[in-house]
Amino acid sequence: MEDELEEFVRNDVWELSKLSGQGYSKIEGVDFDETFAPVARLECIRLFLGMACILNFKVHQMDVKSAFFIGILHEEVYVAQSKGFEDPTHPEYVYKLKKAL
Repeated sequence: MEDELEEFVRNDVWELSKLSGQGYSKIEGVDFDETFAPVARLECIRLFLGMACILNFKVHQMDVKSAFFIGILHEEVYVAQSKGFEDPTHPEYVYKLKKAL
């Protein structure tokens, strides 16, 4: 977690901001009907490894921590500070995103 937060700082992903209220502008079923998480399902990984074995492909593993930090935001997005990792000087502040996570 600490490595990821340091990566956010290095890539200028967000800035601390004071926010007086919390609200949501999107309504499930109207603005979105599903969510996306960049995580592979176990079945897909098994299929991929099986096909790699059959076709004699060489498979390499790589851990990418900051692949999604380049997206440009066209609206204001705020994220609460993670529990246990709050900024000690401003624990009540939130992060205003500059780039998409």
